[in-house]
Amino acid sequence: MPEYHVVADRAEFESAARTLASGTGPVAVDVERASGFRYSQRAYLVQVYRRDAGAFLFDPPAIGDMGALQDAIGDEQWILHAASQDLPSLRELDLNPPSIFDTELAARLLGHERVGLGAVVEDTLGITLAKAHSAADWSTRPLPQPWLEYAALDVLHLVDVFEALSAELDAQHKTDIAAQEFEAVRTRPDKPPREEPWRRLSGLHTVRGRRALAVARALWQAREDFARAEDTAPGRLVPDRALVAAILADPKSKHDLSRVKEFTGRASRTQLDRWWAAIEAGRAETSLPPDRVPSDGLPPVRAWADRNPEADARLKAAKPRVDEVARELVMPVENLLTPDTLRRVAWAPRVPIDEASIAADLAAHGARPWQITATAPVIAAAFVESVQPTGDDAGDVS
Repeated sequence: MPEYHVVADRAEFESAARTLASGTGPVAVDVERASGFRYSQRAYLVQVYRRDAGAFLFDPPAIGDMGALQDAIGDEQWILHAASQDLPSLRELDLNPPSIFDTELAARLLGHERVGLGAVVEDTLGITLAKAHSAADWSTRPLPQPWLEYAALDVLHLVDVFEALSAELDAQHKTDIAAQEFEAVRTRPDKPPREEPWRRLSGLHTVRGRRALAVARALWQAREDFARAEDTAPGRLVPDRALVAAILADPKSKHDLSRVKEFTGRASRTQLDRWWAAIEAGRAETSLPPDRVPSDGLPPVRAWADRNPEADARLKAAKPRVDEVARELVMPVENLLTPDTLRRVAWAPRVPIDEASIAADLAAHGARPWQITATAPVIAAAFVESVQPTGDDAGDVS
C-alpha cells in the first residue's frame, strides 16, 4: 500500500487539480465528515480518484476555495457511494457534479442483498476492504496513515465498481431506471431546517406540561448555541437523556441541578451557570409551546380502518400488487415506490380513479417516470377493485 498524505497547500492543490483534469474517464469522489464529534456536517476530507491521474486526499478547511477542483472535474460524471450523504457537504464547498453514478443505489436497484461500500466492492470485484475507521473523527490533524489508507480505498475501486454495475444494469434493462434515480438524488434539494428542532430531543415524550416544554426548549437552545460556538456535537457536551433528566428533576436551585446524578456530560458541570440560566429562562417564558404541534402527516395506518375505511381498503388492495411488481423487477419495494407515496395516493386519490389520475397523483408526490409506468396501472386496478361489492354485498345467494 503506497503512503498517502493530505493535500493542504494551495500550490499543491492547484497542481493536483491540473493532474486530475488530465486524467481519463469518470471521477470517483468521497467525503469524510466528523459527525458525532463536530457541530457541523462540513467535509474534513475530500477524496478524488481518476484513471491516469491517481488518488488525492484534500483538506478543505486548510485549502479554502475549492474552485480549481470544480474546474478540473466539473464536466465529468462523478461516481459516489450513497451520494445523498455526501452531496450536501460537497455543495457547501461549491463542488457540484453535472451527473452522478451512485454505486449504493445501483446495487439496490439491481437487487443486491448487501449494499455497503465494502460489500459492493467485494461482490463485484472480489476485493475485501477494511472498514475500521468509518466512525473516526476526521477533523483530527494530522490524520494517521492507516486512516488515510482507508480513505483512499473508498475511491480507488469505485471506477471498477461503476463499470461492473453498469454492465449489470444493462443486462437487467435498468440503465434508464438508474439514470432517473441518480438524477433525482443529484437534484434533490437539501432538507429545510425543522421549525421546532428541539422537539427532536430523545426522551421528550416523558416531559409533561407546557412550562416543562418551555424549559426543554430553552435548555436545547442553550446547548445548541454552546455547541455551535465550540464546534462540537451537542450530544458530546450534554446528552439528550441528561437534559431530559434535568427537566424531570425540576431542580429548585443551581445547587440542586448539580446534584442530579443523571445530568451527565463533559459540560454538565463546567457550564452549570449556562444550564441553570436556561432553566430559569424557560420557567419565566410567557409564550409557552403547545403540548403537540399540528402535523400534515397522515394518521398511522392502523387507524385508517376507523378514520378512512375507503382509503384503508385501497391501501390493502394496492400494497400486495406493488410488492409483486418489485419482486418481478428484483429490487426492494421502497426503491420501486416509497411506502409514504403509496399511502398518500391511497388516502385521497383524485377522481375519477383511473390509470391517468393515479399517474398524476404519483408524479405530484415526486415519483419518477419509470416508477409511474411500473406502478400506476396496478395501483389504479387495485383501487377500483377495492370498492367493488362482494357477492354478499351485492345480495348474491347460492
